Amino acid sequence: MIPQKKRLLGLTPTELKAVVGSLGIPAFTARQLAQWLYEKHVKSIDEMTNISKQNRERLNAEYEVGALAPIDCQRSKDGTIKYLFPVLTSHISPLTSKFVETVFIPDKDRATLCVSCQVGCKMNCLFCQTGKQGWQGDLTVADILNQIYALPEVDRLTNIVFMGQGEPMDNLDAVLKVCDIMTADWGWQWSPKRITVSSVGVKNKLKRFLDESECHVAISMHSPLHEQRLQLMPAEKAMPLEETIALLKQYDFTHQRRCSFEYICFGGLNDTPLYGREIVRLLEGLKCRVNLIRFHEIPHVDLPGSDEARMEALRDYLTHHGITTTIRASRGQDIFAACGLLSTAKKNNENIETSK
Repeated sequence: MIPQKKRLLGLTPTELKAVVGSLGIPAFTARQLAQWLYEKHVKSIDEMTNISKQNRERLNAEYEVGALAPIDCQRSKDGTIKYLFPVLTSHISPLTSKFVETVFIPDKDRATLCVSCQVGCKMNCLFCQTGKQGWQGDLTVADILNQIYALPEVDRLTNIVFMGQGEPMDNLDAVLKVCDIMTADWGWQWSPKRITVSSVGVKNKLKRFLDESECHVAISMHSPLHEQRLQLMPAEKAMPLEETIALLKQYDFTHQRRCSFEYICFGGLNDTPLYGREIVRLLEGLKCRVNLIRFHEIPHVDLPGSDEARMEALRDYLTHHGITTTIRASRGQDIFAACGLLSTAKKNNENIETSK
């Protein structure tokens, strides 16, 4: 399952040039490798037929494409598919397997992939199952990209959202590099407007993302009140929501790039008119939208879900005050693929037990 050779997947043309140079292979082969990887999506070096057999043998001796197929999948009654991918995290032994979940969400002429960037998460948001398993490592560029590359439905994809396991700004170098590969002329050639990266708001990292990427940004709000958000999301202490919004107001979202806020509704806790007024106050002057999300219960967390009437009232209030607001349809709840439910703690722990 785990590749013992070095992986070509996730390398840029400059890095590929260094690879071929180290093997005594002509420099132009790097461009060919990039085409086979990011245009033709091959799974093995032997498929790269415009590279000589001798040079393919040299590559095969030390490298492989490194695409890892999902080892399991669950299919929801609504068409959502949750995949379990094996990964190699950067800080643990290469002999230890870890896993992440990735969610494919088809919807008429759209097909969105919810990608993970970490095994577990450090943010420990009260309402999120991923945070309950703790943090077990950052994914490498190859392992983030592999969730797209090795997806059985890859040819159907229209959009990617970094809203799976982990906080993207906590693994920013890898996330930015994946976005570059997806949007570069030598890469997948996607528009950056097909990619959305979410964040709770991480000091310094969010600004860097906004400066270095043209992809959409989605901020996890969940409460406009400092003390309450701090109880729900410990990250509020390091980068308060007001500070996050002040930063966002320095950027232009009036054209194609989009800024949105994710807002899980908790019955009677953050879905009353008071919260609508505070959201309007905070977002004044910022071109953005708000996505209201139903709370999906997780074990040992005593938070109530909001009912449909309250969510619709909040949506209508925000829309009336100039903030485009939608209620996100819950997808894949029956297979624990909906927002806040992703966790591979059980699978990762099983692997630890097996390896002892």
